Amino acid sequence: MQKRSRMPRDPNQLGKLLVDMATGMVPPEPEPASTKNPAAVALGRLGGLKGGKARAKGMTKKARSEAAKKAASARWKNT
Repeated sequence: MQKRSRMPRDPNQLGKLLVDMATGMVPPEPEPASTKNPAAVALGRLGGLKGGKARAKGMTKKARSEAAKKAASARWKNT
């Protein structure tokens, strides 16, 4: 189920809300607290930083070239 926005649909009410937000009369909504485990985030980042270099190190020049061609075709497929 999608959470509803607190923005009003009526243009006059929306305009008032925007003016109130711009002048500081309405405090901005707080961002939701992160539920991710910081240790898991750090571990995932560590693996992500060395993953591509380690993978390329174990590949032959031909395999790297084929992987690059496949990535380029996927990147430009829908343009």
